[in-house]
Amino acid sequence: MGHDNQDAALAKQGRTVALVIAGSMLFWIVAQWIAPMLGMPGRYALLIDFAVMAALFWSMVVTYQIWRKRQNTKG
Repeated sequence: MGHDNQDAALAKQGRTVALVIAGSMLFWIVAQWIAPMLGMPGRYALLIDFAVMAALFWSMVVTYQIWRKRQNTKG
């Protein structure tokens, strides 16, 4: 029973990571497309890039944690 709860929690974490990756990339693409139309300075584009890189770094860390938890439950 406890194993099923852990699998469900890991699956939920995986879905969250997937949504963060997809959302941050979609945000980045839209921001890169719309920023020049609005005449935004380059420093804002850099800020957006750093925010998306932070989201992707977080996603990598959480993905590694999920992988380690799955490794620990296997054996």
